[in-house]
Amino acid sequence: MRLASRPGFLLVAQRECQWLFHDRVALLLIFGVPLFAFVVLTTVFSHPVIRGLGVTVVDEDKSDASRALVEYVAASPSLKIVDRSGTLSTAVKDIRSGKAISAIYIPPDFERDLQAQRRPQVVGFYNQQFLTAAGIASSGLSDALSAAAAVAAPAKHAAPTPASIGTMAGETIALVNPQKNYAQFLLRALLPTIIHVVITLAAGYSVGSEFRRRDARAWLESAGGDPLVALAGKLAPLFGIFLLIMLAEPLFLEGVLQVPFRGDLPLMVAAGSLLIVAYLSLGALLQLLVGDLATGLGLAGLVASPAFGYAGVGFPAIGMNAFAQVWSAILPLRWYMAVLLGQAARGLPVSDSAIPFAALAGLTMLYAGLALLRMASLKRRGWFETARPAEQSEIGRAPRGVGGAFMAEWRRVLGARSAFTLLFLAPLVYGIYYPQPYLNQILRKLPIAVVDNDLSDLSRQIVETLDASGALSVAVRTRTLAEARTAIDRGKAFAAVEIPPNTERDVLKGITAHIPIYADATYLFIFRSTASGVATAIGRLTSELVSRGARSDGSLVKAKLASSSPADILLQPIFNPVGGYASYIVPAAFVLILQQTLLIGAAMLTRTALATGGGAFAGVLGRGIAHLTIYLPALALYLIVLPRIYGFSTLGHLPQLLALAAVFLLATSFMGQAVGAWFTRPENATILLLATSLPQFFTAGFAWPREAIPDVAIALGRLFPADFAIDGLVRINQLGASIWEVAHDWLGLWCLALAYFVLAVISALAVKRGQTRAQS
Repeated sequence: MRLASRPGFLLVAQRECQWLFHDRVALLLIFGVPLFAFVVLTTVFSHPVIRGLGVTVVDEDKSDASRALVEYVAASPSLKIVDRSGTLSTAVKDIRSGKAISAIYIPPDFERDLQAQRRPQVVGFYNQQFLTAAGIASSGLSDALSAAAAVAAPAKHAAPTPASIGTMAGETIALVNPQKNYAQFLLRALLPTIIHVVITLAAGYSVGSEFRRRDARAWLESAGGDPLVALAGKLAPLFGIFLLIMLAEPLFLEGVLQVPFRGDLPLMVAAGSLLIVAYLSLGALLQLLVGDLATGLGLAGLVASPAFGYAGVGFPAIGMNAFAQVWSAILPLRWYMAVLLGQAARGLPVSDSAIPFAALAGLTMLYAGLALLRMASLKRRGWFETARPAEQSEIGRAPRGVGGAFMAEWRRVLGARSAFTLLFLAPLVYGIYYPQPYLNQILRKLPIAVVDNDLSDLSRQIVETLDASGALSVAVRTRTLAEARTAIDRGKAFAAVEIPPNTERDVLKGITAHIPIYADATYLFIFRSTASGVATAIGRLTSELVSRGARSDGSLVKAKLASSSPADILLQPIFNPVGGYASYIVPAAFVLILQQTLLIGAAMLTRTALATGGGAFAGVLGRGIAHLTIYLPALALYLIVLPRIYGFSTLGHLPQLLALAAVFLLATSFMGQAVGAWFTRPENATILLLATSLPQFFTAGFAWPREAIPDVAIALGRLFPADFAIDGLVRINQLGASIWEVAHDWLGLWCLALAYFVLAVISALAVKRGQTRAQS
């Protein structure tokens, strides 16, 4: 490419393009990481309907009625019976080990009590530690058991029955995403999240590479000495590339995956452009502030990587604590997500997206302005003209044996600022910073709208019951459904409850009155919470109506309940019984944080370690043992201290936790050494490994059930130690499983540890051989 002869914007941009397309790490980061994430996530979510969740059946009646009940459950598309002959103790073991997500208990004399209209109780247990799978399993159990009990009930006699109070039944209708498609919801949100991490790292890499690897003075001179032109010209090629990637994303979602786009395209192009500029500016600003490529990349990762939680997509901002709400408000991703989901999923009018768009534009101007001010300050101080020392490799005596490699690795970690920050400080910061959006655990007082078309005493009682619920708050009262829908679109309510005309009359006649619940399924966690809260409140009021004028345990009430529901279906969550979001997501995320920080740290230090010489076998083993001892405090923090501080379940035995965690850390260290041997520069590990953490989380079978993940994606996920470690450590610590119940995870980690140890030794030998040839 022929360079422009005159200094200015074009010369800077041309200089940057030449560097970008000749730097393999930049190409991998900009093109390879997004492509990897797109392929992995679309493969993971290629089966949007979750089917075949494991169920263990405990049938203590063994009658025709109980067998018919079991067959109904077996016919449910979302469930799969994995054991029919167990006891309650074996059912718990099946759930703890992961063989099943739920269990059904059918009591003795079920058929006899059913025929006598005594409403025998059938209990469905489900493991709510795995929140997504638990929601699907509980819904499937409820539908299958209720339908089976109604069919298995004896035929009602034709004799007339006395008039009685009717019941009320809530019917949930999804306004947006009516199929409640998790894949549609998650893919739309996850892909921009990964891209924004890549944008931040790419900008940091581009600016930070000028410190020693390139020539900061030449950069400024190509801009004619103007810091504004220098920064704008450097980031312009990246802006063009990422804009094309952002435009390709909705085309891919709609054209290939049939995820519809309903909004205003020019507005989304403008919002995407602002998001790119904001995170390009932020990545550049962090590098200009610290003046060190590795440290700046670490800070960029700290800000960008957990942003999905702070963006209010998984757990809504309305439920966050004060710190999380304030921090999320200064993250451009949060406001971009509000515009994206409002436009792409809901198809809102442009005016309804004005506030988040204005916030996104304001933050973009703020970060761009701060980056430019920092550039101007560095120019005034003569920073660009100051010669910086060249990169130096470690020079020292070759370590001898495993002990020498162990001590040498400790010295490297304590002597390098970037390594010390990553391996000691980062776990502490992440342990405090990452869980903040989720610590309120459950959603309370979610605003809803009510449309009362009955205007009766009963309808007023319904409204009062909804408002008194701990989960809901009647924030809007409208006269029409159209007004309620407008309130939902503008964020004033998350659901609308319509009380139809003649509701009270129907109930007094003994007829079942249907109460429509119109809920927004854009955010599926909010959808489930509001729909469940309304259904619970209506069910409670119905029970009060049925028992009015009679004892709640009297024969009249029992007869009425038996006529409406022949069996008492009790769904009982076990493990994380309140459904706390932090209890669900944070323990698994902690394991992934441990892997990513250690993986990056081990990869960063490996090339430097290989330059000092020493035996390959002893060196890999010694460094692995060093990493294990370095991470023991972080392990104790994440598995013992913080779960107790945050109130998570801690049922595991410490020796068993350490037995599995130690193999996990060794496997991660050996994997980092095997990969890091091929990185010519230590910061390349941060650049290429950091942005892959989110796809790994969804291949692990925790946030998204393994039953819905294709085998190829499961196989890919199992290449990373966190896949086995998340499953094993969460089951031991949060579910109280023994290490023998998760023996498949422990064995998998041992296999990975041995395989990566061999690969690390081979890689070390290959690199040393190459260094010897280069010197000769």
